[in-house]
Amino acid sequence: MYRFAAQLAAPALRSAARSYATEAAAVSQNKLTLNLLLPHQALYTKKEVQQVNLSGVNGDIGILANHVPIIEELKPGVVEVIEKDGKKNKLFVSGGFAVVHADSSLNINAIEAFPLDAFDKETIRVGLDEATRKLTAAKDAAAQAEAKIEIEVYTALQNATK
Repeated sequence: MYRFAAQLAAPALRSAARSYATEAAAVSQNKLTLNLLLPHQALYTKKEVQQVNLSGVNGDIGILANHVPIIEELKPGVVEVIEKDGKKNKLFVSGGFAVVHADSSLNINAIEAFPLDAFDKETIRVGLDEATRKLTAAKDAAAQAEAKIEIEVYTALQNATK
């Protein structure tokens, strides 16, 4: 069965053209276009920016115009948007996905995003302590998983606000 499916897919795969960053350069003209979307709000829509730095599950990534197309899962951390005038805007995202397209557009979909300066270090410390207590007291797998997620987010927040 798999062999049959592979035979059917082979012509389509051979005809699929791979796009490289050098080919995308002709289309994008060295412009990175950012769309940063939350379920309830669009923070950036078709905004031309210089660079975007983000925290992916595979490591930190800097995205410039003509970046090779990728899809990256975001971990809790900072998304830094460097605007065309050099102004830096740092947002903390709880997670999501970033998709870089061949035309140098970057779509970031996140559940939550807040300006980094909106967080209080003491509140983060207290939240991390409480999440650690929840993990210690957790009686079942669901409570443990919830506490681990809280710890991951608070730890990322604490590192981002140092």
